[in-house]
Amino acid sequence: MAKKIKSPYKTKLKYRETWCTTLHRVYEYSTTKYWKRKATQFVDGGQAYTYRSFKEATDHLSTRMSRYGISAGDKVAILSQNMPNYLVAFFSATAFGRVAVPILPDSSENEVANILAHSESKVIFISKRLLPKLSQECYDRLTLVIDIETFEFIKKNQEDFQCDGWVKDPPPDDLATIIYTSGTTGKAKGVMLSHRNLCHNLVAAFKAQPCFKKDRFLSILPIAHTYEMGVSSVYSFFVGACVYYLKKPAAPAVLVPAMKKVRPTIMLSVPLVIEKVVKNSVFPTIRGSRILTWMEKHLPWVLHRIIGQKLVKTFGGKVRFFGVGGAKMDPAVEQFLKDCHFPYAVGYGLTETSPLVCNVIVTKRKRVGSIGVATWGVDIRLDGMNPETGEGEIVCRGDNVMIGYYKDPERTLQVLDDEGWFHTNDVACRDKDGYYYIKGRLNNTILGPSGENIYPEEIEMVINDIEGVNESLVIERDGKLVALVKFDDNVLDWNQATEDQFFENLEARKKAVMDWVNKAVGKNSKIGEVDAMKEPFEKTATSKIRRFKYKDSHGDEPRKTED
Repeated sequence: MAKKIKSPYKTKLKYRETWCTTLHRVYEYSTTKYWKRKATQFVDGGQAYTYRSFKEATDHLSTRMSRYGISAGDKVAILSQNMPNYLVAFFSATAFGRVAVPILPDSSENEVANILAHSESKVIFISKRLLPKLSQECYDRLTLVIDIETFEFIKKNQEDFQCDGWVKDPPPDDLATIIYTSGTTGKAKGVMLSHRNLCHNLVAAFKAQPCFKKDRFLSILPIAHTYEMGVSSVYSFFVGACVYYLKKPAAPAVLVPAMKKVRPTIMLSVPLVIEKVVKNSVFPTIRGSRILTWMEKHLPWVLHRIIGQKLVKTFGGKVRFFGVGGAKMDPAVEQFLKDCHFPYAVGYGLTETSPLVCNVIVTKRKRVGSIGVATWGVDIRLDGMNPETGEGEIVCRGDNVMIGYYKDPERTLQVLDDEGWFHTNDVACRDKDGYYYIKGRLNNTILGPSGENIYPEEIEMVINDIEGVNESLVIERDGKLVALVKFDDNVLDWNQATEDQFFENLEARKKAVMDWVNKAVGKNSKIGEVDAMKEPFEKTATSKIRRFKYKDSHGDEPRKTED
């Protein structure tokens, strides 16, 4: 008989579960209970709202849209970089029964046009910076175009001013938002999330990591992605906390002073951010110091304690929860963070699951490489399990699972069965205590010559640990494994003085990667070729490489010198 897994969720929500059923009720409750408290602002000031002024601005904006006939059920697009006004725009739609359609700010003009047309959006909130991405055809088709920075109506037609728009407190199963995602596999899909989906995620997030009104959230990921939206921006609103936004992209020169100023208690990130800090700053500092190197060998616990304290100080000195999700974390970096007692926690989810599926509780003992246990209220099973390895596809069910893909029943049926089980396409195994470990993507799995499963993600983790490697991708070509590698610019200069120097360095680097990897992996995972990439890989909003774009890639040829 399988061991019964004891639930780790002991946090009592008291009254929260009773009213957290729709975003309308979350909005009304928070703006009433916390009306004196600060809700959101820029790090350096500007667009500062208390919960009271937030409600006033949102109610007024909703009323103005209603006067132009924008009613419950109508689609309201948002194309903007992160800012406090983004949340105002989001709640002016969802809290009144309308449907928010967030669009990632790095979307192309063509992607913006496709999303607006497919979603049948009538309104768009857009920042001046991104206005050029709105084509004239889209502009003409929209009823309202609103400057998100000032809430001025850039486009409005007087004939639409009929004052006939209506709003409602939507029932839990009504559509709240459509989030378009191309993921890493191609054509974008419109993920339909209901109020029940998003509110379940808020409760599950509170169960995993309780936050309160005195917490300070620092947002560094795009709100248009469900990870930042559901577990940071809207979650902070749910608990009466304050969320701070950056006016510029979260480069180190912007992020470090922001963390010192805000002194955040809660941050969410993708692995790339913390991995860069550890690999590019901490590890080289240790290797470059004889004292630290000696301490690492003879007094590691002392070294880890010192560095752990400095890491916390780097992030403002008050961080008590640093959430990591969106991609798999480097085990070497995670082991180091664990040894340093840095307050990180790993989570796993998808846009289609609002997003939480698994999470690690920060106060529990962490298991390196694990995505944690099933999130509160979510059932998980492993389908098609290999009896020898215990590996199978993660399939989940719960109030977190999406309604389906918008106007796409065929692709919905491919991932969502009639019993409500969502097939994630992620392969994992589970230990006896209910902790899950991701092995790779089902559609990325390469079948070896003897029928064994080869997970390219595991080989990539070995490659990415090599000094001088920025990132990598493993593909199958002509029956052998090929590693596409982007080297750091300081170790492979594509503009080197002579072609002979370049090729000599290139071949040495490629050989070093192949030798290292083939010593570290099993015989079925050995790579047969290494290709160097000139440009960084194209990625999703959570820094996952868009694999489908590199299936037939042969790397980049270096420039030829002029005769």
